[in-house]
Formats: sequence, C-alpha cells, structure tokens
Amino acid sequence: MKQIEATILGQSYVLACPPGGEALLLEAVNIVDREMSAIRDAGKVKARERMAVLAALNLAYQRAEQAQTAPAPAASSARRAPDAPAGDVDALIRRIDAALGDDGLLL
Repeated sequence: MKQIEATILGQSYVLACPPGGEALLLEAVNIVDREMSAIRDAGKVKARERMAVLAALNLAYQRAEQAQTAPAPAASSARRAPDAPAGDVDALIRRIDAALGDDGLLL
C-alpha cells in the first residue's frame, strides 16, 4: 500500500493509500481540512480532537442529506448493501484514528 503525506490544520500526516487512490484521498484530505478550518475559525472549539469529531459529523450529515434527496439507484446498479453507510462511517473513523496517531483515538 502506498503512503502519502498530507497536511490537516497545519499538521502533517502520513496516510496509507490504495494503489490509484491518491487523488481521491488528497481530495478527502482537502475536504476534511476545509471543514476543520471552518470550525477552528469560528473560534468556539480549540481541541483538535473535537474539531475532527465535529467535522466528521458535519460531513456525515451532509452525505446523509444528499443520499436522502438523491434518487434511489436501480437494483442492478446498486453497489452497496443496505447497511453500507454505517460501514462507511466506521471506515472514516478508523482512517481518522490512524491519521491522528499519537493524538489519541476519536471514539
């Protein structure tokens, strides 16, 4: 698995990345950095871990909202099981935990 270096809120992280997934992972890093920066810039939250949790919740909410308004895919084109969104959140938490490293686990 390839590793890339990414920066979130001015802190550098080395992240594992599947082959060919570099651009997608860097886009995800940019989205998380923007979300966490907006939370930090609002001035109400100082702890990096709280910012990460709030950013994850905001992004998960946005995704759930989009899924609710998006038309349901045809059965033949569906790629995910009905419980996939929960799995996606679990995967996101694991990736954030891995990125935080010594800063501690989110949940």
